[in-house]
Amino acid sequence: MGTLVDGLAAMMLITVCIISLLVHIYSTEYLHGDVRFTHYYAFLSLFTASMLFYVLSSNTLQMLVGWELVGVCSFGLIGHWWEEKKNTDAALKAFLTNRVGDIGLILGVIITFFAAGGTSFNVLHINEYALSQGANTTLLLVGALCLFGGVTSKSGQFPLHTWLPDAMAGPTPVSALIHAATMVVAGVYLIARLYAVFFSGLAIGSSTFHYVAFIGGFTTIVGGLLAFVQTDLKKVLAYSTISQLGYMVMALGVGAWTAGVFHLFTHAFFKACLFLGAGSVSHACHHTFDMREMGGLRKKMPVTHATFLVATLALAGIFPLAGFWSKDEILAGSASGQENAYTIMLIFGLITAFLTAAYMGRAYWMTFWGDYRGHAKPHESPKVITVPLMILAGCAVVLGFTNFPKSFFGFKLPGSLTTRFEHFVEPTFAFPPVQHAAFTPWLAIASTILAAGGLFVAYQYYEKNRGPHGLTSRNKVAMAGYTFLENKYYLDELYIGVVAGSTKGPLARAANWFNQNILDGIINGIGLGARKIAAVVYVVADQLIIDGAVNGSGQGSEGAGQLLRKIQTGKVQQYASILFAGAVVLAGVLVFVV
Repeated sequence: MGTLVDGLAAMMLITVCIISLLVHIYSTEYLHGDVRFTHYYAFLSLFTASMLFYVLSSNTLQMLVGWELVGVCSFGLIGHWWEEKKNTDAALKAFLTNRVGDIGLILGVIITFFAAGGTSFNVLHINEYALSQGANTTLLLVGALCLFGGVTSKSGQFPLHTWLPDAMAGPTPVSALIHAATMVVAGVYLIARLYAVFFSGLAIGSSTFHYVAFIGGFTTIVGGLLAFVQTDLKKVLAYSTISQLGYMVMALGVGAWTAGVFHLFTHAFFKACLFLGAGSVSHACHHTFDMREMGGLRKKMPVTHATFLVATLALAGIFPLAGFWSKDEILAGSASGQENAYTIMLIFGLITAFLTAAYMGRAYWMTFWGDYRGHAKPHESPKVITVPLMILAGCAVVLGFTNFPKSFFGFKLPGSLTTRFEHFVEPTFAFPPVQHAAFTPWLAIASTILAAGGLFVAYQYYEKNRGPHGLTSRNKVAMAGYTFLENKYYLDELYIGVVAGSTKGPLARAANWFNQNILDGIINGIGLGARKIAAVVYVVADQLIIDGAVNGSGQGSEGAGQLLRKIQTGKVQQYASILFAGAVVLAGVLVFVV
C-alpha cells in the first residue's frame, strides 16, 4: 500500500473532487424524495472515494483494487432504480462487459510484475524497468496489449463500448460523474500513469503503426456517427463521450501525452455541464429525455440554456473555450508524428471535429429552439441545480487558458503565464521524454472551420428545415446506412445473440450431455464408494470405539462404587483410623520433599 502524489495525480484530485462535489449538491434536488435516497448517497460517496483511491495508488495491485471498486459502484448506481428490468439489465451489461476487459487488465498486471523482476509492484519500479536497456520488449508488448484490454472496456473503446450508452439508465447525476471524472477516464489515466510500458512495448512516438492510436482514432468516428441517430438527449452525450475518450486515447497513442491528459481535464467540466444540463431539462419536462418532446426551451429555461450552449461550443472546439485548446493540441500532436506515420490519426481527428459540432448542434437545436413539442409545462430549475451548471460552464470558458501556447498567431504572453498545465502535470520520476507539440495555426483554423461548419449544417437542417429530409425513405442505400447506425453496428446482436446465445444452444446441450453422462457418472461413483466407506467407518467408530468408551466408563464407575461402599461402615473408630493413616502418608511426603 502506498500513496503517489505528483502533478498527474493532483490534476485528477482537483477534477474528481470539484465535479463530485457539484454532483452531490445537484443530487439533493434531483433525487429529492427518492425511495433509496440514503442508498444513492452511500454509493455516490463510495464511488468518489474509490476513484480517489485509484488515482493515488502507487502500485498496480492497489490500482486494481480501486479499478474494481469503481466498477462495482457504477453497477450499483446504474441499477439504482432496479424495479425496472431495463435498469438492472443495463447495470449487468456494464458490469459484465467490463469483466471481459478486466481479464486483460489482470493479466497485464501479472506480466508487468514479473517483467519488472518481481521485487516491487511500485509504478516507479515498473516504469524504470520499461525504460532500461535490459527490458524485454516482447514481454512489455504483451503486457501493454493486455493492459489495453482493460482500457478498452472501462473507457468505452471499440469494440467494448456497447455498455456505455446503456449506462444512461441510472440517475442523470450518476451519468455526469461516470462520463466526466470517474469510471470512463480510469482507463485513460491508466495509460498515462503506466506510459513507459506502452511507450516501450508499443513503440509510441516511432514511425511504426501504433495499435492504441488507431483504436482511439477509430473510436472517435464510431461514437460520433452513432450520436446522429439518437433521440434520447443523454444517449447523444453518451456517444459523444465515447468519441472524446477516443480522442484522449489517440493522443496518448501518437505520443501527445500532455495533450491527452489536458483533454481529459477540460472535457470533464464541459461534459459534466452537458449531462447536468440534460438533467435540468428532464427535471423541468417530467423526466423525459426524448428530444422529440422538447424544443423552444431557451425562453423558459434561460440559465440552463446559456450553460448548455457554452458547454456545447466548448465540446465542439470553438475558440476561445476550453475544448478548442485541448482538441487543437491533440491535432498538433498527431501532425507532428515521425515520417507522417500519424496522418491517418490527424484525418480521424479532423473528421471528428466536424461530427462533434454537427451532432451537438443537432441536440442543441432540437432541445432549445423551435416550438415546444411536449405536454408538460417546463420551467427553470431551482438554484441548487442551476448554480453547479454555472460553475461548470465558467470552467469550460477559462480552463483552456491554463495551457495557453507560448506563441498564438504571433501573440506571446510572459513565459510564466504560458503552458502552465504541461509544466504542472509533467512527471518528475522515471518517464519517457514528453514531447509538447507547438501551436499549429493552420490546424487551429482548419479545425475551427470544420466545427463551425458542423454547427451551421445542424442549424440549417434542424432549425431552418433545409436539406435532404426524408432521404432514408426515398433512398435504399441511405435507409440501409441509417438502419446500420440505428442498430449500433449490430454489435449487441453479435454479443448477445451469437456469443452469449451460443451458450444456450449447441454448447449448452453439449455441456448438459457431458454433465449427465460423464460428470454424473463420476460423481455417482465417488458417492457410492464414499457411502460404502462411510458405512464401514460408522460401524468401527460407533460400535467399537464410541460404544466401547461409553460401556467402559459405566463399568469403571460401577467397580469404583463397589470398592468404595465397603469402607462406608458407619463406625467412627474405623473412620479415625483411615484419617490417621492419611495424615501419616501426607507427613511422610512432606518430610521427603523438604
